Amino acid sequence: MGEIILKTDNLTVDFKVKKSVFGKHDRLSAVQNVNLEIRKGEIYGLVGESGCGKSTFANAILGFVPITSGSFELCGHTVNSKTKQSEWKEVRRHLQTVFQDPYSSLNSRFTVWQIISEPLYIAGERNEKILRERAAELVEKVGLSLQDLDRYIFEFSGGQRQRVAIARALITNAELIICDEPTSALDVSVHSQICNLLLDLREEYGLTYLFISHNLSLIKHITERMSVMYLGEVMESGSTDEIFRNPVVPYTKALMSAIPEVNPTEKRERIILSGEARSPINPPDICRFAGRCPNATDICRTMPLPQAVSVGNEHFARCHLCEKG
Repeated sequence: MGEIILKTDNLTVDFKVKKSVFGKHDRLSAVQNVNLEIRKGEIYGLVGESGCGKSTFANAILGFVPITSGSFELCGHTVNSKTKQSEWKEVRRHLQTVFQDPYSSLNSRFTVWQIISEPLYIAGERNEKILRERAAELVEKVGLSLQDLDRYIFEFSGGQRQRVAIARALITNAELIICDEPTSALDVSVHSQICNLLLDLREEYGLTYLFISHNLSLIKHITERMSVMYLGEVMESGSTDEIFRNPVVPYTKALMSAIPEVNPTEKRERIILSGEARSPINPPDICRFAGRCPNATDICRTMPLPQAVSVGNEHFARCHLCEKG
């Protein structure tokens, strides 16, 4: 068991939605009571369908959206809904992120060295020589050249831009780097290049990643542990190998069955989910997957989702069916 970098405690994020001009606010439940631990030096995967709350969870850790309830602990700092901005400033020193879209996340009016060194400048470093030297060191680490330092970001391809974004995330020596679908906006031909670069940098610098994706094949290849989310709730978590070998929650099984099979002669039973996803606005306190679950019982449709139970070695699930064994 390694040192815990990030630990969340029932982290919840809600948004207020107006019914009408004179109506009361509804509650949109984006993230609900999420508990997970990320250890130093590992790559932790967070997967689920689009709209399940993966990016909102990451944005809450980064301080981009307010926490409604619960808390998280990062490198000895505890953060909750009452944390002041002055305290957030210290927490953010331990965090960096690689966003999904390298076209909109990088300032087109900055040169490459200015983009890479910007987090260090914000942290207080004002010596331009030091900023440029540090950027020059990292630009080569991510597979670009020193001649690229004075070019503008619109001169680069998507894969090259994401390399610049990765260099920017490294410059402050952050303990945790959040990769929010870092390959989904790129051509398929460069997916493996970016993933291999992240793996190489992890080995060289001892980095810790929270890797968010809906690509299960990628998650299987790159992560050691993972959590599966559905409509804001973690349904299953644990060792990546264990979950892929023995998924127990019906939602996880359905996701696994949709992974394209490399061997055309090997048959796999595809689980087709019927029904519509439940609205996240004012959701009832029951299992949010019950309306689509092929194995749902009356208890699933009337009782709150149980606490996570162990179903194997470092393998946990939240499901009434698992609770019953």
